Amino acid sequence: MAGSKCIALIAHDQKKDAMAEFARRNQAALADWHVVATGTTGGRVLDACPDLKVTRLKSGPLGGDQQIGALIATGEIDMLIFFIDPLTPMPHDVDVKALTRLAVLYDIPMALNESTAERLIKTLNH
Repeated sequence: MAGSKCIALIAHDQKKDAMAEFARRNQAALADWHVVATGTTGGRVLDACPDLKVTRLKSGPLGGDQQIGALIATGEIDMLIFFIDPLTPMPHDVDVKALTRLAVLYDIPMALNESTAERLIKTLNH
């Protein structure tokens, strides 16, 4: 991943369709990034955008959130887009909190909803 911009994409189950659609709408912009995603989210993004370079990690509850957290801590992630579902209880909620804490700690741009993600993509791609 060295030398290229790297973006992490994560979406809770109820937001995976929105993430796939976000990737489809922003495919040209995302093509300039190396995309890292949790397992199922990465699969959905690849289905929507088969030409994108996407590295799929484990699914979030099986350690994918921690894998992305480790990449943030080692400086390999430049931006995090995490479509959270605030209405559905998550059994791995502590992992989600740890991941967002790392993004804040390491001062990387982070979007937790589509509106912010759209603005980040447009701003940071220039």
